[in-house]
Amino acid sequence: MDIKWDALGQVFVISLAVSVVVVAVFSLGALALAARQSAQERGTGTGAGGLAAAVLCFTACAAVVLYGIYLIVPQFH
Repeated sequence: MDIKWDALGQVFVISLAVSVVVVAVFSLGALALAARQSAQERGTGTGAGGLAAAVLCFTACAAVVLYGIYLIVPQFH
């Protein structure tokens, strides 16, 4: 059995980077929701921009997760 260490290292680095990006984008979505709620409580607006940003962030996170599941599940042709 031969381990391809360079390939294993690439998988590790890419997985780590994608994980950090997904967590950061999810955090931005949560921050956008908090900004929306804050704007509504102050009465300075509806917070529609915050809601749109949150939806975009959460959709991006969901897309990355679904793509990862797609890559893991075997494809039968």
